[in-house]
Amino acid sequence: MTTAVGSLIEELRRGLGMSQDQLAARLNKLGNCTTMTRQLISRWENGYQGRKPGPRWLPHLATALEVPLHALESADVIRRSFLTSVAATAIAPAATADLLSHGFAAALHGGPSADDWQGRLYVYGQDYMSSGAEEIQRRLAADMVVLQQQIEGSRMWEVAARLSVLFAKTFPGSDAARTTTWYGMAAAAADRSDDRGTRVWVRGRAAIALGYEGASLAVAERLADQALAIDSRPSLGRLNAIMGKAHAAALRGDRRAALQLNDEGWRVFERVASPANAQSDYAVPEWRMNVFSSLLLARLGEEKRAEYAQEQARALLPPTLPRFATHLELHRGLMLAQAGDRRGGVAYARAALNALPADKQSLTLRLLLAEVEAA
Repeated sequence: MTTAVGSLIEELRRGLGMSQDQLAARLNKLGNCTTMTRQLISRWENGYQGRKPGPRWLPHLATALEVPLHALESADVIRRSFLTSVAATAIAPAATADLLSHGFAAALHGGPSADDWQGRLYVYGQDYMSSGAEEIQRRLAADMVVLQQQIEGSRMWEVAARLSVLFAKTFPGSDAARTTTWYGMAAAAADRSDDRGTRVWVRGRAAIALGYEGASLAVAERLADQALAIDSRPSLGRLNAIMGKAHAAALRGDRRAALQLNDEGWRVFERVASPANAQSDYAVPEWRMNVFSSLLLARLGEEKRAEYAQEQARALLPPTLPRFATHLELHRGLMLAQAGDRRGGVAYARAALNALPADKQSLTLRLLLAEVEAA
């Protein structure tokens, strides 16, 4: 039976475009030996006879797969992980001094209160909808350097979990080593909060992000399944998890499951829908639910249903959120390409993305364009 560590090794290896032979060669070089083989990598990934990497190989695996060691050793998150991972995976060395200065200054003055952090969560939830990935990443990195010194109690772990999800979103889903590490830390931080709603939302948000982007589908499905198992009550977290599984099913070619999950998602949405004027990453109003369905149906070739979802989304979409209007245009480009007009679909999608100011573009949009180009 595949182990959690084995699944993670395989997912990270594939995300880096590395074969089992290549990983074995890299590990031999790191360990200055010749004992590692493709067969042993395969046994680790498949959990053959309970095989898993021992203490000798874990540090080398962490280096080879470009993740912190604790991500392979356990799902536990310690405060130091936030500072270490921010500095190691996101921030250029030239900015490290500014980050540390920001963190030490906050420590000397006591740092923001729990209520202050909740307020910052609210602001980030709104800003995510319209700001570019680079701006959000820079601001989050600075705040998380401060936050890692203050994580005590359930409310602060909730803040850490939700900010970690947003931080993961600032990396492309195809960058599996970074995104899966941060989503894993977000889930572990949510577990520390002891709040079921947070635990479900964090996993569901990660699942829909990865499923929508068409990246790390095994991780998306695993996080979605965890969310659904934690709490069966209708919630936005559960809705996100269902739609994440739906997109993963569509991309795996399971049309029937994708459509069933889409219908289930709408049933949950009818019970937990956010207000129409809600503009936050923590909300799913009707226009956003239609955006989720629009891409899913476009991927499945359900043109009439996809067009209807796009019409409903456009009618309700606030004009202050042009990035999501661009999402809908890329969905249409995908439909054109899949229908046989690949050149026209790609041109349509590129024009739509180019019409959006560069500082408003997201990594998700670029992944969607790549999907249209590959249709």
